[in-house]
Parts: sequence; C-alpha cells; structure tokens
Amino acid sequence: MQILGEQIFAKAPDGSLASRIGTLFLKTPGLVTRRGVHAMQRVMWIDHLNARRSEAGLPPLTSSEEEAELEQSVDLIFTDDFVLIRPDPDRMDLAFLADDELQKLVNKRRIRFLNTHAAKVRNALRARGENWRMARAPISQEDMSRIVEGSRVAIGEKAVYFYNQAIGTRYITAGGYDIVSALPADEYRAQVREVVSLLKKRNRMGHPEVDLFPTTTPIEIKNALKGIEVDSLDDAALRAAVEKIALDWRMSLPPELREESVGNFDWRNAMCTAVTAGTNETNAAEQDLIQGISPEFYRQIEWLPGARIDRGEVIFDPLWDEYSRTRDPSLEPLCDFHVRNVIFNTMRLFNDIEFVNVGRIARSLAREPIKGSRHGSVYVIQCKTADSDEVRLVLLRFQKWGVAEHLDEGKDLLQATIEANEYADYILDRRLMCCQLGMNLPPRVAIAQFPETYRGHNQYNGTTVRAFGYVRDYVPGTASDKIPPARFRNPAFALAFAWLMGEAAAHDIIVGRRSSETKENLFDKNYEVVQFGPDGLPAKIVATDHAGSFVNYLHTFEDTVAPYANVVRRRAKFVPDVAAFADAYVTAFERTLADVQAKYRERRRAFDELFVHRPFDVAGSGAYRWAKTLERLDQCDPKAVAAVLRAAIESGAPC
Repeated sequence: MQILGEQIFAKAPDGSLASRIGTLFLKTPGLVTRRGVHAMQRVMWIDHLNARRSEAGLPPLTSSEEEAELEQSVDLIFTDDFVLIRPDPDRMDLAFLADDELQKLVNKRRIRFLNTHAAKVRNALRARGENWRMARAPISQEDMSRIVEGSRVAIGEKAVYFYNQAIGTRYITAGGYDIVSALPADEYRAQVREVVSLLKKRNRMGHPEVDLFPTTTPIEIKNALKGIEVDSLDDAALRAAVEKIALDWRMSLPPELREESVGNFDWRNAMCTAVTAGTNETNAAEQDLIQGISPEFYRQIEWLPGARIDRGEVIFDPLWDEYSRTRDPSLEPLCDFHVRNVIFNTMRLFNDIEFVNVGRIARSLAREPIKGSRHGSVYVIQCKTADSDEVRLVLLRFQKWGVAEHLDEGKDLLQATIEANEYADYILDRRLMCCQLGMNLPPRVAIAQFPETYRGHNQYNGTTVRAFGYVRDYVPGTASDKIPPARFRNPAFALAFAWLMGEAAAHDIIVGRRSSETKENLFDKNYEVVQFGPDGLPAKIVATDHAGSFVNYLHTFEDTVAPYANVVRRRAKFVPDVAAFADAYVTAFERTLADVQAKYRERRRAFDELFVHRPFDVAGSGAYRWAKTLERLDQCDPKAVAAVLRAAIESGAPC
C-alpha cells in the first residue's frame, strides 16, 4: 500500500498528530494522510496516480477510471488513540474492506467505526459480532453522578450550566431556569442576557456556546429564546416573555427528564451523555444496540471481542490469536476467556446461529451495591438464529462457587467438583422453593456448563474443569429503584406500584432473602423489575433473581420486616398522598402473606414433601431451610407482622 503523507499516529514537532484525517483507497491500494480535507486528499490521490502513469508512458486516467477510484474510497479520522472509519451506511462492504486493510497498519483494537447513529451501520457491525467496536466505554454509576455534578459551571453570572469540556458547550436545563427565575430583577436580567447572547454564538470548534437541554428540545423554543430583545423590555415584560417560553420548554420535556437529579437515572444518563459526548467518537448507546433495554444498563455493558459467523463457520476475532501469542497485558481485559467459552459452547449446541455478541456487566446494577458481596460474573448475550427475525437477549450469571473457586481454597479436584455440583443443585432447589411459595421469577432458567482451564495456585493448575452458569431471557421493564421520581406524582401510578411492591415484599420476606455476606435486605435494590401495561401503569413485578433467598430462615417476620418500610420512605417526597401509598403497600403485604399461609395450610403435603429426598442437615442444608421457612410461615400472624411494618413506616427512622 502506498502512503502519501505521514504514517498513522505520526506526531508533529509540537507533539500533536501530524494529520487528523486520512482517505483510504481500495481499487488501487493507497492511503493519503496529507493535511487538508477529504476532498483535497482525493484530488491528491488522482494527481499521484496520473503522475505515476505519466512516468510509465501511460495516458491520464479517464473520467470513468477516476470515478471508480473515488467510489472505492473511505474517509478516516485520526485521534490520539484510534483510527475512526466513517462508513457510508449503504456501502458497509467498503468499510469492512477498509478495516481489513487498516489492520495491516494498525492493531484492530485501535480501529473503530463512526456513523453509528445509522441503523445500517450498527446492524452490519452487530452481525459480525462486533458491538465492541462501536459502543462507548462503560463507566460506574458513581462516576456518572460525579461527572454530572462536577460539570456545573457559571460563565459570568450564576452556575446554571452543565459543561461539556470536549466540545465546549454549556447546557442549561429547565431546572436551571427555575434558579434564574428566583433572582432579583437586575440579576435576572443579567443572567437572561447572558443566555440569550450565548445561544446565538458558536465557539472556535463550531459548537454552540450555550444550548438547551435536552438537545431534542423543539427548535421553536430555542429560536423564541434567541429572539428576546432583553434590553428593550421592562422587568415585568421581560420576565413574562421568558416565563412563557420556559413553560413551553417544561411542557416539551419527556416525563422521565422532569426530575433533575442524579437520583433520577433517566435524567442522569441523558445529562452524562450530553457532558461527555465528544467530536468524532464511537457512541452507540445501549438503547441503540438493544431495543427496549432498561436505562439502568446505560454505560454498564462492556462489549467484548468474540467471533463472527460466516457461512456457518465460526471465525474468532484475531485479537484472540494475538493474545495467545503475546500474552499482552493490555489485551487481557478484552480477551475474556468466559466470552470465548460462551461462544464456543453456543456453537456446539446450535448450528443455526447467525451472529452472537457478548458483553460483560462489570459492576452491580444495584443503586446501593452490597459491600463485600461476591456475585458471580454476569454477561449479556445478544444472538440471532436463522429461523427467526427476532434478536434474542439473554443474561448469563456464572456460579460464584464453582470448581475453580473451591480449588483456590486448597481442596482436591474431586472434593471441589462434588461441592460445586452440590451448590448448583442448591441454587436450582432454591428457585423451586421460591416458585412454590409464589415468588414471580422468570419462567425459564437453563443451567449451562462450560469447560475452562483452571489457572490458580493449586496443584491442578492447567486442568480443564467445569464452570456452571445460569441463563435466562432478559426481563423487559424498569427496576423498581430506577423508576423516575416524576412518575410517582401520578396518584394512579403510585397506588398501583405500592400494591405490587407490597405483594412482592411479602414473597420476599417469606423466602428470607438477604445478602449472604452482609445479611443486608435486598428488596427494592435492583432485582424487582416493574413491567407496565398499555396505560403506562405498573402491571406486574418480576423478581429477576432469587439470589439471597433462604439466607434468613430462623428469625421471625416481626424481627425482619422493618427494612421493608424503606419502599415507602424513600418515595414519600414524590407521591401526592403518602398515607394512601403506605396503606396500599401494607395492605397488599398483609393479604399476600395471609394468602400464602392459607395456601400452605390447605396443601401441606405438596409443600412438606417437596424436598424429602434431599439431605436434611440442621447445619443449614436446603431441605432444613425449607422446613424452617414453612414452620415460620405457618406460625406467623399476618396482621401482627403488618402492624410492625406500618409502625416502621410511620416512625420515619431509616432501617
């Protein structure tokens, strides 16, 4: 390949990139990186080819030959870290040919794709198992909140803006205007003058100095604000004019963005996107890659290199070969052996897979993650089979106590295998227990086994062992703790939510769900997914995981019910009628507890004999925990338990 200009990533004397753009030509292989714009680089290439032809005694390219050269070219943009391919969505074949050529010059991990706002681009990459080459890097929920809060700035007046350092734009929100509206007349005028003036200006990078948030705000509202003649209006007229526009602005806001707080996941995610977006970046978001995914997954999935499937043949990403050869530490986070094992196992079982993408959820999605918790690794698998147009999304959680973990404790291979198998049975037994007691879990869960090479300090280092995983379909909806606060201002929504949560809380306390490490209450901390009906009201709650069930099986309900009061207390400032909300929650809790108790008493044999074939050990076997759970359920007084819950709510003290 001929290169006109500097090599990719070459530096100028001042340390900056020698060139920020390039054009790759595919018909006659070549790369132009000389300074200019892409159109100029195309002219440079044609001039170069004609000069070579002249030296060889050949006539210049004809217009059709020039057109053929230009048609098979691809725009590139260079950053300090990446080569960015800017594909034509209708010619993804050219983009992928360019990708192959670039990999001869640059490591694949440093090549990404732009134009991911176009579905054709996303779908083409997804079909190659390459979500990882267009998704933004994950970031912790704590860091997102910190970034948003840290972006608050002032210009000349009050700190009512959120600043994007990469593009230089400052965003003002409707809530920011609420702060402005409370200012005295002279400060109010100065602040409005600043906003109106800067809305009309662009910075040296060509981006607005000030913009309205969200950026989807109707252009008519922005133009109306720009058009205000601040100094030609008296104080009352100015305030009235701006207030009219602000009202239209507030009315245009989606309901999920009306509560301006990092505690509102939708608003926080949208603002984080606004203040971290840069020029020329790969920015496909989770909702672009997975239709209908909950906002709690925003920037939480780390898509990883896997494999593409070409005519039924599995072709693993070349980064795997590189890692196998070099053991490059920088590749280790990308080349997750779990991902390769998942794809390998999937292709052994199914021969009609068209594509598969695997992502890793590196952190707990709980609003308040349990400290010290040792959860199994969680992966998101997106795949499609030839017999269906549907793209499936499943979640895979690896068993946290598998053979490898027991080997790490120093146990021999036989004992480690036996204990891992027993724990797998215990997990599935607990799922059956929860279902028997009425807990609304995902309808289907499959257990999968993956061969993996044990890497540890035990004598069995290098031995192939089994890892257990549990696969379930993604449950659509919104986790109870991630529902935007503004939605609770609708009385019908609040009461429907309270009732469903009361039912779910009763099932939760019956199965004694607690963190196995800290014994903390897990209810309303990510596992309960609320699904909505056609009217937008809560219609059902699914407990997506029975983790922590039967940890608390010896204490009475009266001793453990107080933390369930937090469901009401953390939403008290949002609901229009706290007393009605609390009453619906407690009433549903009491009725459900009484109903499950009655069901048990009516059909004791169906419950008592469910696990008679399992080992019964007072040290804490599953069968023993089941027996104690049923005993506690039979002996409880639902009214008395509900009274303790109501008292805990009314006390207002955190539990």
